Amino acid sequence: MYEQSYSFGFEAAHELADNVGPGHDYAHVHGHSFRVTVTLRADAPGPQGWIEDFAVVRAACDEVRGVLDHRFLNRVEGLERPTLEVIARWIFDRLSPSLPALAGVEVSRPSLCEVVRYWAS
Repeated sequence: MYEQSYSFGFEAAHELADNVGPGHDYAHVHGHSFRVTVTLRADAPGPQGWIEDFAVVRAACDEVRGVLDHRFLNRVEGLERPTLEVIARWIFDRLSPSLPALAGVEVSRPSLCEVVRYWAS
């Protein structure tokens, strides 16, 4: 089994008032630096000697990053409740059409040492 990973970051704000009680820190608008790692898997490299051309992976990730970077995530369609779990699945769903070997997406907030992974079943 071969794996290929690519990472990118974005800065964004969100609030989770619907998820937590009044007075909770997450109920207020706040921002994070997010780190995303996408992982592709294949039993063997393709005829070019790789799972996917990194230029293709980078272009797909740049498109997703452009939607998320410096945004209020609650206003992005599909991210109305932008937990790490929801963000990971949202990114997976947007990348999978252009990256058929996509196996999983990891989203982290490095300053808080928090990581969530979403893997295709």
